[in-house]
Amino acid sequence: MEASGGNISGGNVGGDIQASLAGRYAVALFELARDAKAIDIAERSLLRVRDAVAQSDDFRRLTTSPVISRAQAGRAVKAAAEPLGVDATTANFLGVLAANRRLAELPKIVRAFRTLASRHRGETNAEVTSAHPLTDDQVTELKQQLRLRLGREVSVDLAVNPELLGGLVVRIGSQMIDSSIRTRLNTLANQMKG
Repeated sequence: MEASGGNISGGNVGGDIQASLAGRYAVALFELARDAKAIDIAERSLLRVRDAVAQSDDFRRLTTSPVISRAQAGRAVKAAAEPLGVDATTANFLGVLAANRRLAELPKIVRAFRTLASRHRGETNAEVTSAHPLTDDQVTELKQQLRLRLGREVSVDLAVNPELLGGLVVRIGSQMIDSSIRTRLNTLANQMKG
């Protein structure tokens, strides 16, 4: 599976994303999904797999262990794809990752794919980390605030990190908005040191 330099509505498909190995794989899947008019389907499938990896120690070990053979990883990923509701294109893609020993790149591939999908839809993708899971109402409000700030639609990729203590860290491309309590406490501690 090679990533070619295709177009999104006449523009280059993530030239900046292709700079990384994970980005090249994400572009390859994106182009397949775009050609099949199944970008949203592939994105949902990738999110299911990402969540399964995050929730299952066994699945996470499968994607990162150098001891597991390519064939074993391929069979395991194929077996996991169907119950997760992964579409055929994404399931085949996961098989390619297993065969190439690139399953460990999956989190980066998912992020890069989501960035490409967001750009394709004319959205900006924001990675949001909070100390506690956000409610649906909080996510809606956050999207609205980001939309007002950025002047365009925003899709959010949510993560939880209890070490933040409270507040949010929002990454949009290279820009970061850090309103976490941990950062505020660290700033206050530095100011008190003089």
